[in-house]
Amino acid sequence: MKTGLNFLVAAKRCEIAELQQLALTSALVNVTGRLVHGLQRERGLSNLLLGSQGQQFGELRAGQIGECRQIEAELRACFDQLDTESALVGNGARLFSRIAYVLHGLDALDGLRARVHALEWTPRQATEAYVRLIAGLLAVVFEAADSASDPGISRLLVALFNFMQGKEFAGQERAAGAALFVSGRAEAAEQQRLLHLIESQERCLEVFAEFSTAQVVELWSATQVSATLAELERLRRVLCTATHGSPLNAQVSQAWFDCCSRRIDRMKAVEDRLALDLLQACEKKIAAAHAELARFHALDAGPPSEADTLSFFQSPDAREAAGFGTATQGYGLHLERSILELVQEQARRLQTMSEELDTVRASLNERKLIERAKGLLMAHRHLSEEEAHKTMRQMAMNQNRRLIEVAEAVLAMADVLPDRTR
Repeated sequence: MKTGLNFLVAAKRCEIAELQQLALTSALVNVTGRLVHGLQRERGLSNLLLGSQGQQFGELRAGQIGECRQIEAELRACFDQLDTESALVGNGARLFSRIAYVLHGLDALDGLRARVHALEWTPRQATEAYVRLIAGLLAVVFEAADSASDPGISRLLVALFNFMQGKEFAGQERAAGAALFVSGRAEAAEQQRLLHLIESQERCLEVFAEFSTAQVVELWSATQVSATLAELERLRRVLCTATHGSPLNAQVSQAWFDCCSRRIDRMKAVEDRLALDLLQACEKKIAAAHAELARFHALDAGPPSEADTLSFFQSPDAREAAGFGTATQGYGLHLERSILELVQEQARRLQTMSEELDTVRASLNERKLIERAKGLLMAHRHLSEEEAHKTMRQMAMNQNRRLIEVAEAVLAMADVLPDRTR
């Protein structure tokens, strides 16, 4: 007959398998972040190439494309290592759907590059195409964060996802600003888009700071070079305060791109530190779980005595008075008492992990609801993503409510909204 120890060992093996899957997912997230960074730079250089009518930045862009192709090959290799046959992968349905979408986008990437090279698309069209692919890559990271079963690793994944999302908004700002400068003319719609991107960056960085470790937050603060920030703010004012249709100095496009790139490259250093912490956390937890499994195997559980079984129903004080207060290891008189305490310790740890995970996932769930509400407004009121977000923010301020509360109210009205016109 199987004992409690048999099931403790089985539970620990399941935990190790989950942690090993998380380690593999963390490696995937690392490579994904590198590809996102490369595509962000490729996007900015593509906008500069299009804005200059193919006269500048072609060589730089070609070199960047070569780098991105190498990282893409690494990412595809990571995808190949995932277990697509087992139905036990956490969050597998959504994660694999996101990966399928990303692979479709990667397959179409050379076609996008050809259109940019042939100057067939505007900077805005090219930007939107890159944004869709990068959004798909970030969605893979989001699903990885949402599937993590360990609260410590989940916190790191949430911090990393929000930092990567903030960095993506910074990359979109670089691309949009470069296109504006190189066009030589201010445009109100693009100026509003820049303001939205700046606000979105700050929002993501706030969540990152909430869930990250103090050391990484300090690293982020230390990388904020005052000279770069001052130059960025000056160029932002030039772009965002110019009246619609007024001239812009196209020669400043390179300075804008370089200034934004310096900041984004420093963000990449912080992102790399987050990714390293994530991998190390997985390795430490796997090692600890293996050590605990070895301790379980060292116990040889015989049939429990009547006193041992009755101790299950005693209060903690009564158990301690009866000699059950300290878990013993190895063989001996109190062997079954050790197993009972291991069971109770495991139950307490799982309860604590569940409570911590609920706290961490609240942030992810809020993001899901806000994105769903924005999508609803975009569909039924024919708004852009920026306009939908601005509308919800304005509603929150007018009603003195949190953004998530406004999102819930919008979604509650979904059933009574009119059908979309086709």
